[in-house]
Amino acid sequence: MGRIVAPFGVKGWIKVEPFTAAAKSLLAYPSWWIGEGADWEQRVIAEARQQGGMVVARIAGCDDRDAAEGYRGRQIAVARQQLPVTHANEYYWVDLIGLNVVNEAGREFGKVIRILETGANDVLLVQGERERLIPFIAEVITGVDLQAGEMRVNWNADY
Repeated sequence: MGRIVAPFGVKGWIKVEPFTAAAKSLLAYPSWWIGEGADWEQRVIAEARQQGGMVVARIAGCDDRDAAEGYRGRQIAVARQQLPVTHANEYYWVDLIGLNVVNEAGREFGKVIRILETGANDVLLVQGERERLIPFIAEVITGVDLQAGEMRVNWNADY
């Protein structure tokens, strides 16, 4: 859902770079999972507000800049059951990571290992025999089958 980029002020607030479509989406959740790797903990959010394209928040019990500094670089997540249900042709990024990518000719490109936000459109980083960058746009993505773990793309193997 986001990444803590820095402390904000001297009273324990943090500055968050949201990974959500709208920065204010993070404000809807009264608690966040904060962590990295295998080390995650659920924390109550005492206060939060949008500030430009960022979110600033105070974690309950985090009352000074030094404590806030300890959160720098950590990721923010929420429990899956708290997320809104997706509609047809809408996907959470986490659901796309790990999908096998196959073009219309049946050529396997590898797995989605990351999704990049470029501003114009999202881009899939696919790792197989080599890395490929594939735009996540309707003209290219012809099908996503989460049950089968596969994504079909209209993409030439030479790209």
